[in-house]
Amino acid sequence: MAELRPPRLVLGSASPRRLELLAQIGITPHALRPADIDETPRPGEAARAYVRRMAVEKAQAITLDADEACLTGDTTVLVGRRILGKPADRAEAGEFMRLMSGRRHVVLTSMALRHGDRIAERLVETKVRMRSLDAQALEDYLDMGDWRGKAGAYAIQGAAAAFIPWIQGSFSAVVGLPLSETAAMLAAIGIHPRPEGARS
Repeated sequence: MAELRPPRLVLGSASPRRLELLAQIGITPHALRPADIDETPRPGEAARAYVRRMAVEKAQAITLDADEACLTGDTTVLVGRRILGKPADRAEAGEFMRLMSGRRHVVLTSMALRHGDRIAERLVETKVRMRSLDAQALEDYLDMGDWRGKAGAYAIQGAAAAFIPWIQGSFSAVVGLPLSETAAMLAAIGIHPRPEGARS
């Protein structure tokens, strides 16, 4: 009896951070296929429902061959009940940073793994504390431009690391993909870390 081959993994994201995180655990997608969906929150939609919906809708939007599986993710920042997505411009980035300054916020990261007609989904929550930012520190940070394309206007592995003295939960989830949970989801469909140079 022929051994069943694991599906080929498609990463449904354009995020270089998610690609780097997968590489960290020895996973190399055979293709990158970012999903193009409307990411506008619905009126009154709770943050946890929103981030879950985004990951699942991205997975559903990607065209797959029969031997492929796709992994998608979505990360958002929650301050109180307010969802902070990717800032549209410098002014909004400054607003987001001032909202988080001196307080805790929650980073929500949802992943969806679609294989055949099934979608597995996981949500990981991480609490993050940002120190109080003075006006000069904030202006210097905004000048660097590291807020562009980042949920909540920051990347924990970037310049904003200087502002974050404490996290509770998954560091890799704040970067964009919780590695322990992702590895378990992939293993469940037969995708395991492959040593560099191994035959595919």
